[in-house]
Amino acid sequence: MNFKTAFTLCCLFMVASSLQAQELKFPDMDKSALDAATYPASAAWNNYMGDDKKDLQIRALYSRPTMKGRTIFGDLVPYGKEWRLGANEAVEVYFADAVEIGGTTLNRGYYTLFADVHPTMWVIKVSTERFIAGNENRDQSKDVASVSVPVEHVGESRESFTIGFQKVDDSNCNMLFAWDRTQVALPINFNPATMEGDDKSPMDLVQFPANSRYRNYVEEADFEASAPKIRVVYSRPQKKDRTIFGKLIKYGEPWRIGANETTEITFFQDVKIGGQDVKRGRYGIHAVVHEGKWDFVLHTDIPTWGPANHDDSKNVATFSAATEKTPSTVEALAIVLQEKGDKKVHMVIAWDNTMVQVPIEY
Repeated sequence: MNFKTAFTLCCLFMVASSLQAQELKFPDMDKSALDAATYPASAAWNNYMGDDKKDLQIRALYSRPTMKGRTIFGDLVPYGKEWRLGANEAVEVYFADAVEIGGTTLNRGYYTLFADVHPTMWVIKVSTERFIAGNENRDQSKDVASVSVPVEHVGESRESFTIGFQKVDDSNCNMLFAWDRTQVALPINFNPATMEGDDKSPMDLVQFPANSRYRNYVEEADFEASAPKIRVVYSRPQKKDRTIFGKLIKYGEPWRIGANETTEITFFQDVKIGGQDVKRGRYGIHAVVHEGKWDFVLHTDIPTWGPANHDDSKNVATFSAATEKTPSTVEALAIVLQEKGDKKVHMVIAWDNTMVQVPIEY
């Protein structure tokens, strides 16, 4: 490339850059400035708090219109109609953990807020719909909570719409909405009742003898014989077309024999399990799985969520059992207590195409 060509290309680049700069426009300040409110307030400057840092619990992002001599409620914001609680985008609120509002538990996450405004009360609504300007054409089917709160008339007029927070106690705060001489407080509870949904690996139990589970139905003559000897409580994961042993359950690693909480076994009298004497009581059990055998550990380290960080000092017995092939594929992990003669039971654990039998004498 000669000098003339290079100079020409450089000039063209400078002209193109100048044109692009002329097209670039920067916005003026918004008349309803965006602002944020956090609870606790100090969470916004945690980097200055040292050892006094507070975890963020709530953050609201909202726009702040100003009065400018106007009548706000009943005029600019009409009574009986829904309001976006500010200007521009809908108010966005983030809850760092589950909260309870108006008797409804809201999971951790982002929500938008709206209000039906009336002279003496507001109906505040919480929605999962996001990224909308105001409340026009919003999807009200995404409302997840609604609560009526009283209006308070204060002495000092507030020029800009403001959202703030007021601590009630360690488990509750009020989210405050204020403009002109009107103020509304939305109660928020940080300790909501939580109800778990259906577990993908549901819990189950097996008991020996089987009729000991419903002794209220047992005939009087059989009542003594139906006294419980052994009970196992465990969770039942499913195969779901997966390769279980050697892949999902890796060889050489401890396994909780199920899912979720540690599998528990209760002996209602002294027993011998895997050839070892064990006192009556409640125990946890896990196994290290190998291709031809499982090495079991019986322990008192419960309740626990599986064998992670297991305390070996709480082990009471270790034993092994050889693996066998199941008669057919077992979709959900299953444990069976199978009678094997006078005062003998086998605890049979089966999943996929593999099973083991652990002898128990009582």
